Amino acid sequence: MNYDALHILLADDDDDDRLFFKNAIEEVKFKTIVSMVNDGVELMEYLIKPGSQLPHLVFLDLNMPRKSGIECLKEIRSNSKFKDLLIAIYSTSALQKDIEETFIGGANIYIKKPNDYEQLKNILAKVITINWQYHTSDLNRENFLLNIQ
Repeated sequence: MNYDALHILLADDDDDDRLFFKNAIEEVKFKTIVSMVNDGVELMEYLIKPGSQLPHLVFLDLNMPRKSGIECLKEIRSNSKFKDLLIAIYSTSALQKDIEETFIGGANIYIKKPNDYEQLKNILAKVITINWQYHTSDLNRENFLLNIQ
């Protein structure tokens, strides 16, 4: 895998949230490649496309049309091709049932979407730093479990 840049994929149906995320990630001091999809169907099409390079990290919104984040998480975790794919749930929900369901479903991180731009930049910097360490130091996937709110 190429570690010169972290390939990040954001699945979110909200245009403003995608723009907010893109702007914040550009200010984080890591080289990243950011791809975006508008919903769960597009996410799964992106991931299963033959010959496509998998991202290092997927930020996955829970509440999307056509296919929800929970449905995507279950589909991803049921496919051995994606066993090493790191998934950060990125949602407006702070409900304990959502956090528990995604944890049980195999998510690595649960992030409540912040309303503050600086807070978002700080959260993304933390997640990317840990992700970079994960990819470059042979940590186990289980070491990358966080709940950032």
